[in-house]
Amino acid sequence: MNLHEYQGKKLLAGYGVKIPESILATTPEEAVAAAKELFGKGSNGCAVKAQIHAGGRGKGGGVKIAKDLNDVQQYASDIIGMHLITPQTSKEGKLVRKVLIEENVFVDGPSKPQEFYVSVLMDREKYQNVIIYSTQGGMNIEEVAEETPELVFKEYIHPGIGLRPFQATKIAFNLGLSGKAMKEMVAFIKSLYAAFLGSDASLFEINPCFKSSNDEIMAIDCKVALDESALYRHPELAAMHDPFEDDATELEAKKFDLNYVNLDGNIGCMVNGAGLAMATMDIIKLSGGEPANFLDVGGTADATRVENAFRIILKDPAVKAILVNIFGGIVRCDRVANGIVDAYKNIGDIQVPIIVRLQGTNADIAKKIIDDSGLNVLSAVTLQDAAKAVASVMK
Repeated sequence: MNLHEYQGKKLLAGYGVKIPESILATTPEEAVAAAKELFGKGSNGCAVKAQIHAGGRGKGGGVKIAKDLNDVQQYASDIIGMHLITPQTSKEGKLVRKVLIEENVFVDGPSKPQEFYVSVLMDREKYQNVIIYSTQGGMNIEEVAEETPELVFKEYIHPGIGLRPFQATKIAFNLGLSGKAMKEMVAFIKSLYAAFLGSDASLFEINPCFKSSNDEIMAIDCKVALDESALYRHPELAAMHDPFEDDATELEAKKFDLNYVNLDGNIGCMVNGAGLAMATMDIIKLSGGEPANFLDVGGTADATRVENAFRIILKDPAVKAILVNIFGGIVRCDRVANGIVDAYKNIGDIQVPIIVRLQGTNADIAKKIIDDSGLNVLSAVTLQDAAKAVASVMK
């Protein structure tokens, strides 16, 4: 589950991470009132930042620097209600419903401000958490890693030992810090890692991590992804879920307890089991198609679940065919076959061909049910048969 920037910063602040003062606004009027409050506390200008679950907001016009209240009024009016398109959104973009009004931290002082990149995530190959950091803050870290890999550092943390003090010091040293700034960064890294563990997160990305002209270290922007499987331990974090940021079809699938992820292809998939789903997607790719979704109906693929799954897949106008690939272990194949026939009749007027491969318990009975249904359904026995059917449909 992703958090908005303002939510992630609130979470970080609870662990002692320094953040700029900011106020959330849902209307231009609220934005102006928030800016007045910040200006009254001495802020020299402020940032108006769109709150959506996507990076690259500045590139799409979702982050503006306001010098006065007139700027705040104009920028907030422009951003709230816009469909913000960034490199991480669809071509339709995401509707902006709120903005964060944040104090200006780029002020003159005894030292030069600097921007760093710091993130914490799990390295699944090494079975360890890792802190990735760079002196090239505010930039696309993938481009930095490709063009100047020597500027990207990694510090691995053994889960049984945890973050050691010398590791936090090493990070600050590699970032070229000394004196107060080094002490601040050491404290920042310790607090950031504590927040990562304490919230059962899968990712904390701070970009930029900012060193002010007074050598304070703070999170100017943050991206937070939480492990949904651990949210039962954090009801206060689960309450931060913003349903407006979810894919509408994926949200509907959750209501029916279906594991669905929308993709960009043209062949819909209905499978039971994540492993078989991945193999099915491979079959589609090898046959010249592109999977339109990941959909795992689970081990109880009864008629109702099958019908709901069909309806969800068919909501995607890009779907040109549907491949149903079910292995009947717990669930009987004939029950699934009857569910497919019933769903086909209940939905009515399905314009795309359906390829069905049912293997396992009562697979022979299931095949006969499909073949005798008189519907526009192609039955397959092996994975190769399914692949050939997909290829034929693509032609």
